[in-house]
Amino acid sequence: MTPTVEFQPGWPRAATAVAIGVTRTGSSDRIDDLDPALQKAIRRGRRLFPKGAEPGAVVGPLTAFGPGGAAVYLLMLPAVSGWADGAAQRLGEAALRHLAAAGHARLGIVLGDRGRAAGSRMAGSRMADIALGARLAAYRRDLRTRPRPDDPARVRQLILAGPGSARARVAWRPLAAIAEGVEFARELVDEPGNRIYPASFAAAIRRRLAPLGVSVEILAPPALRRLAMGALLAVASGSANTARLVVMRWPGRGRGKAGRPVALVGKGVTFDTGGISIKPASKMEEMKGDMAGAAAVAGTMLALARQKATTAAVAVLPLVENMPSGTAYRPGDVLTSHSGHTIEVVDTDAEGRLILADALSYAVARFKPRAVVDLATLTYSVIAALGHLYAGIFSNNDALARKLIAVGDATGERLWRLPLHGDYNEHLKSDIADIRQCAPDDESADAVHAAQFLEHFVGRTPWAHLDIAGVEFLRGEGRHGGSGFAVRLLTRWLTGH
Repeated sequence: MTPTVEFQPGWPRAATAVAIGVTRTGSSDRIDDLDPALQKAIRRGRRLFPKGAEPGAVVGPLTAFGPGGAAVYLLMLPAVSGWADGAAQRLGEAALRHLAAAGHARLGIVLGDRGRAAGSRMAGSRMADIALGARLAAYRRDLRTRPRPDDPARVRQLILAGPGSARARVAWRPLAAIAEGVEFARELVDEPGNRIYPASFAAAIRRRLAPLGVSVEILAPPALRRLAMGALLAVASGSANTARLVVMRWPGRGRGKAGRPVALVGKGVTFDTGGISIKPASKMEEMKGDMAGAAAVAGTMLALARQKATTAAVAVLPLVENMPSGTAYRPGDVLTSHSGHTIEVVDTDAEGRLILADALSYAVARFKPRAVVDLATLTYSVIAALGHLYAGIFSNNDALARKLIAVGDATGERLWRLPLHGDYNEHLKSDIADIRQCAPDDESADAVHAAQFLEHFVGRTPWAHLDIAGVEFLRGEGRHGGSGFAVRLLTRWLTGH
């Protein structure tokens, strides 16, 4: 259930629980027309925050109730300089998680009439960003028939209140589209492998996006063979679930129709056993999320369509299941890719770069994009380098990399640039093919070598590769499931919203 989101200038009387934004000095919590007992409780309640409490901390409920008998909590706001890098979204997430855990389903968040957050020109956009964080925190997906007693409440209504409400309604419209895109990406990642496989993934995209005006083309194995996508077909060869290539096109509105489109490419391995180079059993269940790149691209295309974006965009999603069987491809095989390059297979668990090679080559050749960005849960080594806070970005274009990093900082979906250099190509030389899939076993920097491999298939097109392994799932207390990472980043990059 997706909660309704509303913006009001006064107290959210329909809410059963309300979080009031405060600072330690009290300069941002003046709320007129409240009962004196509640005003006093708010002033005293500020002392309930532990020493060193960070923005997003919540205390309560207070001893006094709000209008309509609502339980009242206090939400710690940042200082004036602390609103950057997704802070407002994190505030909304923190407030919702705390109040939902306390059993409340109709929630309000109030920013005071004199607050630095509410009284500035940015009040409306901040309120909308808080709403986005709260709505995304309300997302839940499970297949249980019997909920547990300790499950948080399913939030049905979210009300943001304060003097910036009129501006917030305007700012919310594009963010509502982004929220729907993130939720769609999360739904795809959270589905188990027996429900989401290449054919059902492609069908889900057509069902959701075609009614919005997105052109959806689904290519099955006969068409893929005609296109000589030998790398993509090889990865899929061990599974009874055959490959698909989904091509989506959003034409753009108005001025966006002119010029070449931007291309998005997403790795879509709906389940990854590692193939013949089989993975350890521990945590293999998480490999249902090896299509998080494709899911994020699908969510981005949905958000563009919902916003009626002026930017023209195309998306190419290679969808496969990587399984071991008597028909599976092997280490040592030589594949002929869509580009015509031959590839020596070293490790069948490095399948993502193979399907991306064909998809990138196809996207560049067919659409002549002005830029191409690919997303993939590609390597464990990027997690070793960056952990679960940043995704890695590799690019052949400095301006493109700088822009994506800046937008990632603004949306809270952070990127850290890692190197590309021709010297790494020495480790991809093959004695029997044009290129090796991986560097030799004694070489490190697999994330770098994977990006270096992919660069061979984009030519001179400005390109960025986002290795999102490590950020594809939500992590931390009260979090679970897919994150939808990069939907916010890509949508804002393409539209400015």
